[in-house]
Amino acid sequence: MRRWDQIVERYVQEYTSRGLATGTIEKIRSELDRWGIWMKRRRPKPQLEQVDSDLIILYIKERTVFRAKATVGGTISVMRGMGDFLVREGYWPQNPLRWIQGPKLDGRAKLPCRIDREVMSKLWQVAAKGRQDYYRSLWIAILAVLYGTGLRRGELERLNVENWRGQEGILEIDGLKTGYGRRVIVPELSWRCIESYLIQRHNHLEQIGRLNQPALFVNKAGNRLRGPAISKGICRIAQRSKLPRITLHQFRHTCASDLLENGLHVAEVQKVLGHRSISSTVRYLHISDPERYKAVKLHPINEILSEGGVR
Repeated sequence: MRRWDQIVERYVQEYTSRGLATGTIEKIRSELDRWGIWMKRRRPKPQLEQVDSDLIILYIKERTVFRAKATVGGTISVMRGMGDFLVREGYWPQNPLRWIQGPKLDGRAKLPCRIDREVMSKLWQVAAKGRQDYYRSLWIAILAVLYGTGLRRGELERLNVENWRGQEGILEIDGLKTGYGRRVIVPELSWRCIESYLIQRHNHLEQIGRLNQPALFVNKAGNRLRGPAISKGICRIAQRSKLPRITLHQFRHTCASDLLENGLHVAEVQKVLGHRSISSTVRYLHISDPERYKAVKLHPINEILSEGGVR
């Protein structure tokens, strides 16, 4: 098992070459390091070529005890990918993890709560009361982009000024999460918020001598505003609004649900959110399905009861 660390490093480099997000790669490395440590502590210590399905199942049982289904599924997925790599490298004749199924997940069960309009309105009102012009403009723009486009936190963090096509009203989103980029048309209000913020951003960076900063959203020191700082900023706005904790992904969920509720086709919502599979978008239909509401309104019971004088 002395070779394990070197093999993991080669496997991670293969993933890195695909352009995946740094956070995703670190999670893969952490999971494989945990697996390697477990095997190194076994007595007698197994050779890599001797690792079989029984040993793998034993590790999965110990690793996933009292864990959520999503955690179990993620662990098995990482291990399965590593197993395929070991087969390609000639260490294993076949990948036993191909026959080990993870738990059945219900994607709808883990959807975050939707932000209702009253709560959304309060968030905007509090953000607009910021004391400093720059920060007031910054957080209004962030709220506008989060709700208007449904961006993921990492996508928002990695935005550069050059990704904003002001004349077209389009944000160009990188493909580090999905493997392909996309262009998202922003609503008119979001367009106005971004354009207003860019003026404040220029003035702020000019004062501190950081006009060469490429990041779209920057902090007081002129550095790129990172994901954790964005999350904390949204939480502070929610606290000042005397609202429960709000997560960034709730904006994405709300954006999808509201677009569907207002009649946008699910395939178009898929393009906005950047889902690789439409099945990831369809799960939002159990919350907002305008066609289903229309169908219920056409149910014959409505006509029958009206004819019978029942209201």
